[in-house]
Amino acid sequence: MPESLCHLAAAPFEAARRVDILPAGHRSRRLHGHSFVARARAALVDGWAPFPGAETDHLATALRRCVGQLDYRSLNDHLPVPTDENLARWVRDCLEVPGIATVGIQSTHDEGADLDGDGHVHVWRRFRFEAAHRLPNVPAGHKCGRMHGHGFEVILHADQDLGAADMGVDFDRLDAVWAPVQDELHYACLNDIEGLKNPTSEMLSAWVWRRLKPNLPELSWVTVYETATAGCHYDGANYRIWKEMRFESALRLTRAPDGDARRRLHGHSYLLRLHLSAPLDTVMGWTVDYGDVKELFKPVYKALDHHDLNALPGIGDADTASLLQWIRGQAGHALPQLDRIDLYSTPGCGAMLAWGDLGPALPV
Repeated sequence: MPESLCHLAAAPFEAARRVDILPAGHRSRRLHGHSFVARARAALVDGWAPFPGAETDHLATALRRCVGQLDYRSLNDHLPVPTDENLARWVRDCLEVPGIATVGIQSTHDEGADLDGDGHVHVWRRFRFEAAHRLPNVPAGHKCGRMHGHGFEVILHADQDLGAADMGVDFDRLDAVWAPVQDELHYACLNDIEGLKNPTSEMLSAWVWRRLKPNLPELSWVTVYETATAGCHYDGANYRIWKEMRFESALRLTRAPDGDARRRLHGHSYLLRLHLSAPLDTVMGWTVDYGDVKELFKPVYKALDHHDLNALPGIGDADTASLLQWIRGQAGHALPQLDRIDLYSTPGCGAMLAWGDLGPALPV
C-alpha cells in the first residue's frame, strides 16, 4: 500500500445546544452544554503552510479560528440541528484547508463522530469495566501469567453512510447494546467467562464483537484498551494493535524564516503511537506481545528521548513529518508488522504516517 502522510489538529470549544429531533423526553432535547473538541485530519498540499515544517501549526490555527465562532455560544443559533455529525459538517465547510480527509467532533470524553468528505460517518462510544485476568499460555516467568487486573476500556465504533441525515447511530443505542456485556465483564475474572480462557486484548475484542454484531449491524470495530498505552482493534476479520509511549525532546525548525520563534531551540513532550498489523498467533492469543514491541523499539526510543532531535543522524529538519520518516526508517527492520505511526508534538496536534490500512480513529 502506498505511503500517506496526514497532519492532525485538535481545538476545544465550549458551547450549549439542544437537539430537538430526538424523542420526547430525551435529555438532550433540553438546553445543555459540552466541552467539545474538534479534530481535523488533512493530506496537505505542498506550499500550503508558510514554510516546510509549519503544516501542523497552520492547520491548528485554521481549526481554532473556525471553532472560535462557536465558542461560548448556543449552537442552535448556527445550526438548526446541532448533532455531532452536523457540527462536523459545519466545521468541514468552515475550514478553508485543502486536502481535508476527516473532521471529528468529540462532544464528551467518551463519545464522538468523525465525518469524511463523502458523507460517511464513524460514531464511537467508550465504556469502562474493572476485571482480573491472567494469560495461561505465556512463557514461565512472564508477568502476564500471574493473576492481575486492569481498568479495561472498550470503544464501540459504528460506521454508516450518513447521506443527508442529521445523525447516525444514537449513543443511547450503543449504551443499550453494551449494557448486558458490561454486567458480565465488570468486577469479574475474565478467565472464568466462557470463551475467554485466554483473555488477551485480541481475544477479548473478538469476544465482544461476536456478542454485539448480531444486535448492532453497523458495528465496524471493537477497540480494547488493556492499559492506557496499549490496545487492540478488531473488525470481525483483522486485528490491529497499538503501543503508545512519550518522549521529551528539544528541537528547532531550521526552515522557519528569520524572526520566527520556531527557529529558536525549544522543546515538546511528544506522544508517539505505533500501530502494527499481524496474523493472530492462535496459541498465544495475540498478534504481537506489547512488551516485545516496547523492547524492540527501545533503541529508537533512547535515541529520541531527552535529546536534541536536530542532532539525529540523517534527520534533516526536526519537524513532525521528518521525524515520522526517520522513525520509520529506524524501526521498520525490528518491527516489520509496523504499518502506521502517529506523532503528536502538542495535545491532539501532530502528523500520521501510514503505509497500511488506517483503522479507526482513537479519541484525543
